[in-house]
Amino acid sequence: MNTFKPAPSCTDTNEYGSLRADDALNQILERVEPVSGTEQIPLQRAGGRVLAQSIRSDFNVPAHTNSAVDGYALRGRDLDSAGPGTEFRIIGTALAGDPFPGTVGPSECVRIMTGAVLAQGADTVLMQEHVEIGGGVIRTQATHRSGDNVRLAGEDIRQGETILDPGRLCTPADIGLIASLGRGEVRVKRPVRVGLLSTGTEIRSIGTPLEEGTLYDSNRHTLQAALQKLPVEINDYGIVADDRTILDQTFTNAERDNDITISTGGVSVGDADHTRACIEARGQVVFSKVAIKPGRPLTFASLSSGFFFGLPGNPVAVMVTYYQFVLPALKKLAGIEPMPKGLTLRAQTLNRFRKKPGRTEYQRAILSREENGSWSVASTGRQGSGILRSMSLANAFVILAHDESTVEPGADVTVQPFETLL
Repeated sequence: MNTFKPAPSCTDTNEYGSLRADDALNQILERVEPVSGTEQIPLQRAGGRVLAQSIRSDFNVPAHTNSAVDGYALRGRDLDSAGPGTEFRIIGTALAGDPFPGTVGPSECVRIMTGAVLAQGADTVLMQEHVEIGGGVIRTQATHRSGDNVRLAGEDIRQGETILDPGRLCTPADIGLIASLGRGEVRVKRPVRVGLLSTGTEIRSIGTPLEEGTLYDSNRHTLQAALQKLPVEINDYGIVADDRTILDQTFTNAERDNDITISTGGVSVGDADHTRACIEARGQVVFSKVAIKPGRPLTFASLSSGFFFGLPGNPVAVMVTYYQFVLPALKKLAGIEPMPKGLTLRAQTLNRFRKKPGRTEYQRAILSREENGSWSVASTGRQGSGILRSMSLANAFVILAHDESTVEPGADVTVQPFETLL
């Protein structure tokens, strides 16, 4: 008599045949390589793009020694014997972009504004709040030191210095830094081309009526929003029916036009779909099960051209697998160096987190800072993989490692804030 053997599921204590989370990520990153190709773009469009060139300075920044405050420029050595009440005669004014043309001599000073070039002979600036003014002179009110309130030429950037390396994901500060060098254009890596589709006969587009047993496609919209934070171009193939001919044509187009294709739904055991067969015809399925919750039925494949991720259909599982596996792959494809890792920290639990050993779990939680400066974390509530609101309420994942079991209140756990994932 044949013995029934159930297929593995995310409710199993031990996920037989499933890769550990860290092993799955390693297998992905071992195969993915940065895209080739670069483009020259205006600096205004370079925020969030990946540099394809070194940025070197042709001059010192600041270019000239200048004042860090509004005040009075004078010779520092005249302060050595000066005390409160010492007078300095005002001989002129230096403005930003309009320097004083003369030379500052003994017991003389120049009225100077922030950013203005120091006049010849001056090497120190007294803040205007620290002097008395009257009769064309200033009188010191406190003890000052030679060199105070001066920004030296080249103290930010030296001429010839490399300030940004290829692989840098340009931040707003980087854009300002490049602009300070007078650069109006920059060479960046081309965007990663991402194909996006949802599968399932039960999925409906927003704006169409829902029949019994159908639901709106939230996953594709979730992923589109997440992808906006990366240097990518999205090709949206919409909702694709579980029809072999239609899927074949869609995947043919997606493989031709993209570096990576992401599909949601149609990868779980028992799904009435043709996704896996279409992918196997185009390359190698590296793995299709990972020992995680939620998101066990995660498929990763290396295609003849590009890569494929088949994410589960449940909304929370889509977000977990995207952030933990797809996002690192996209960062490497984009050529970001060094590869950024999401910040994790330790926090004390305020409630019980149920967990079975034998898989890594990513539970949705709210991270808070206590009055004493310590971190605490509380669950958002029910952790079902279809409860998308648990992600909307959360600001962090509580990551419970493969061999961990249930965590009681007061224990320390590993927390990954959402804001640090990119």
